[in-house]
Amino acid sequence: MQHEAHAHHESDHTEHHDHTGHGDHEGHHGHGGHHGHEGHGGGAGKASWSMAMKATLHCLTGCAIGEVLGMIIGTALGWGNAPTMILAITLAFFFGYSLTLWAVVRAGLSLKAAVGVALAADTLSIAVMEIVDNGVLLLVPGAMDAHLTDALFWGALAFAFLVAFLITTPVNKWMIGRGKGHAVVHQYHH
Repeated sequence: MQHEAHAHHESDHTEHHDHTGHGDHEGHHGHGGHHGHEGHGGGAGKASWSMAMKATLHCLTGCAIGEVLGMIIGTALGWGNAPTMILAITLAFFFGYSLTLWAVVRAGLSLKAAVGVALAADTLSIAVMEIVDNGVLLLVPGAMDAHLTDALFWGALAFAFLVAFLITTPVNKWMIGRGKGHAVVHQYHH
């Protein structure tokens, strides 16, 4: 029955613009430039792949800075794999959150409000990215024992970030489509 109403909505779309009473049409396409469809669930339909990719690249930038810095510090101090990985992950979260904090504070938010926005916008994205890219690094033979001067280190890291990007992008698209994740940040970019 819902599909019939959906099909009816599609056929009458050009003649009628009052969308009240159509329920929640998550994932419904064909609204072109229309905005303000309250029944469409917290920004659902506004999440493009381009927007999700930009959010993921933003997250990847912070994660990459933190991870590489953590690996450099851990290697320079002669630490083993586990403490180096813990430091790298901690710094990935730190730099991931910092990039968002910097952007929303520049947009006029107080530091306290910006921290809330950064936590809401980035936590799941960074967590997925860190689980995936560190999981990939653990699976690549010899990657964890490679040194910063080894091509294997940088190749495995680049491959891990690519896989993490490909897996995290749909997660960000799903979150943005529901008004969560980086959708929280986008309202401050005016």
